[in-house]
Amino acid sequence: MNKIAHFHSLFSKHLLKCDPSYLKHPSLAASFSTTMKGKKFILQRQFVGAPKETDVKIVEEELPPLKDGEFLCESLYISVDPYQRAYFQKPGDVILGSQVAKILESKNPKFPTGRHVVSYYGWKTHHVLNDTQEGILPKYLIPDDLDAPLSLFLGLLGMPGVTAHFGFLDICQPKPGETVVVTGAAGAVGNIVGQIAKNKQCTVIGVVGSEEKGKWITGDLGFDGYINYKKDNISKDLKRLAPNGVNCYFDNVGGEISSQIMKQMNEFGRISVCGAISAYDELETAKASIVQGSMVFNQLKMEGFHVKRFSNKWNDAVYTHAQWLKEGRLKNRETITKGFENTFKAFTEMLKGANYGKAIVEI
Repeated sequence: MNKIAHFHSLFSKHLLKCDPSYLKHPSLAASFSTTMKGKKFILQRQFVGAPKETDVKIVEEELPPLKDGEFLCESLYISVDPYQRAYFQKPGDVILGSQVAKILESKNPKFPTGRHVVSYYGWKTHHVLNDTQEGILPKYLIPDDLDAPLSLFLGLLGMPGVTAHFGFLDICQPKPGETVVVTGAAGAVGNIVGQIAKNKQCTVIGVVGSEEKGKWITGDLGFDGYINYKKDNISKDLKRLAPNGVNCYFDNVGGEISSQIMKQMNEFGRISVCGAISAYDELETAKASIVQGSMVFNQLKMEGFHVKRFSNKWNDAVYTHAQWLKEGRLKNRETITKGFENTFKAFTEMLKGANYGKAIVEI
């Protein structure tokens, strides 16, 4: 054994006798592949009605050492979204969700140490990934040339932003001067849809759940009017705000609210169906007035979509929104909850409509 190798051997043995906290130093941690523990939320029982704390559980897991092609991530921000309530999962599954994570260690040149990645592997503090694993959407590195807060890649520059962009522009195909109605208008997707519609020179009416949210979307975001579905008469107030009828409807909620809006749509109106949050917690099948009459007589087009269909042009929306944000044509607002252990609380509060804009957990 040469002198250098002998010294390295003695140095390593000395370190192993010391307090293992030395591994926390970044210059040393990178040199050692160590076993790490993480936490995750798992489903204990199916949600029945509104999700309850007893339906989920935080468990600790030991992450395996990295193999070739793998990389270790530490979550910085976790997303909570309405679809997580509607998605079917089995007891024992990790709760669905996306996160912005930092790559702590990598044996994959495509995902180098120190970069940030958006992935879809559930409510976890740490996870080991490789090229072949796929979540509900593909993982991707956050571009180096976009100077934006990392949390935005779960909102305006992430899945909700892409959903709003293509779900509205591709399906509704708005024209200047048309009237657009958005439900869930103060939420992560709805507030962006309304702002895009204003950028396309449309009149925009938002449906929200409080006067405070109504004042926010009209005062700060430029919506032309709002309806508070908890106290206003949808039919009467929509006639007042849109006397010439509705051309485009972006639907986040479904139910009777949507049925009433569709009755006031103009001929050849377009409806983009993004979600049905009004029914997610219902114990019985939700009921609403039939819409076929409005569909037939006004020759409406209704189309549902999943954001995954836009994966091949994802960055088109991201870079457009980044530019609009820089120009002041888009505004961003987030409701941030701190602490991994509070992820479920943030989730249930989001379902109740407590959030303004994107609901995010900061780890």
